[in-house]
Amino acid sequence: MSAIDVNQLGKRFSAGARAVIEDLSFQVSPDETLCLLGPSGCGKTTLLRLLMGLEQPTSGSIRIAPELAQHMSYVFQEPRLVPWRTCLENVLLPLQLLGRKNPAANTRAHDLLHQLGLDERLHHFPGELSGGMQMRVALARALVTEPRIVLLDEPFAALDERTRFRMQDLLLELKSRLQLQYVFVTHSIAEAVYLGDRILLLDRTGSARDWRAIDFQERDQLLKLTPAFNAVVQVYSQLFSDMERAEALHVPRATEVRA
Repeated sequence: MSAIDVNQLGKRFSAGARAVIEDLSFQVSPDETLCLLGPSGCGKTTLLRLLMGLEQPTSGSIRIAPELAQHMSYVFQEPRLVPWRTCLENVLLPLQLLGRKNPAANTRAHDLLHQLGLDERLHHFPGELSGGMQMRVALARALVTEPRIVLLDEPFAALDERTRFRMQDLLLELKSRLQLQYVFVTHSIAEAVYLGDRILLLDRTGSARDWRAIDFQERDQLLKLTPAFNAVVQVYSQLFSDMERAEALHVPRATEVRA
């Protein structure tokens, strides 16, 4: 059984409006993570919101395995922290709302903030943190409930390169240690290739342009220096170039790619 099963999904925000997502179908296995890649305006964030149930489909269906659907969390593009709560209090907020704030939860929050390099910022307010630090707090807040699936909307875009690489590796570690699945939106081809077991490439019509598995057994930052990794990056760079050329020439796609 699939962890996520999307069938002929369509989304329009008003009657007669252009489809943001159109006739999109794909499946994600229980042990797979997925990266959503594509140009601005192709529907990546909308698809993520549909998966979370924050938007409703115009057509088609989304099925998420029940044991996973009950344990999902979402990381927005902006941190969306409560300004009058400290870093630690923001992380503990979901557990407080669920009535699960206890010593064990407090320990888990401290551990996550330690892994994210925020030990010395526990009692700082969001206004005292940099944008990158705020996003790390938001990531800790999403993980503190111990979700089975995390939906992440470009969470590392505001981070400096070294921190971004560290967060990528932390996400891979959490995937292995906690059997965590994630759906990750990014504009970075290299990031998608590094983090995704599968990549779904969307074009500006919100349709699947490419769907393939990314098969690297071991992943660390040195992988990005290998010919095999860069060969995959080049494949996607060419796909982006082909899409841009077709759009510039107003040439319809010759084939439909079914995910």
